[in-house]
Amino acid sequence: MTTTALITGANKGIGFEIARLLGERGVTAIVGARDEERGRAAAERLGQPYVRLDVTDESSVLAAAKWIEQEYGALDILVNNAGIVVWQDDPAPSATPADRLRETYEVNVFGVVTVTNAMLPLLREAPAARIVNMSSELGSLQLAMDPDSPFWPLTFVAYNSSKSALNMVTAAYAKELWDTPIKVNAANPGYCATDLNAHSGFRTAEQGAAIAVRLATLDADGPTGAFMQDDGPLPW
Repeated sequence: MTTTALITGANKGIGFEIARLLGERGVTAIVGARDEERGRAAAERLGQPYVRLDVTDESSVLAAAKWIEQEYGALDILVNNAGIVVWQDDPAPSATPADRLRETYEVNVFGVVTVTNAMLPLLREAPAARIVNMSSELGSLQLAMDPDSPFWPLTFVAYNSSKSALNMVTAAYAKELWDTPIKVNAANPGYCATDLNAHSGFRTAEQGAAIAVRLATLDADGPTGAFMQDDGPLPW
């Protein structure tokens, strides 16, 4: 029986590596990307299928869900990987216009809800589906408020708060699906060198993908409603 996965934003970076690593495990890893040329090119490199999916465009998300239903009938794994950060010269919260938050949340929060809701009927058709939301340690309120933490000075209100919101989204879906075989978790890939940060990270995209793959392939005894990184749980 074929195991199918959808990874959003999978044409590059961590999403590409998640698709590659899942493919190595025999999973049909569907490359979801809004740019058709780049998405198809990535899928061809991986030897995997492609579906056009823009998380900010509900019609494209619903079309992707319909295509997956027609092609596979169910979805075993959903990795909500697509995300953005909008840089600004002055990162202070007081210098951040509300529109910057709206732009960020449109992808990092609302996009995740849109995709999850559209794919949930397909996930329910799988024997024991897994949902993985790509979060960030920058979304941890406990770490943010620890003066001894390296995250203390990082007050990127749009990106950080979007990941805090995503953590609550993760918890909410985990509770709704608590009595089902579906597990929902948030993954922290760490500071990886990707286009998101102009390749300034000290971890590779493959290293960042590892925790998502682990959560995507949990057995029945694995956690749900958790915020995880390579070495274990993170504080919310």
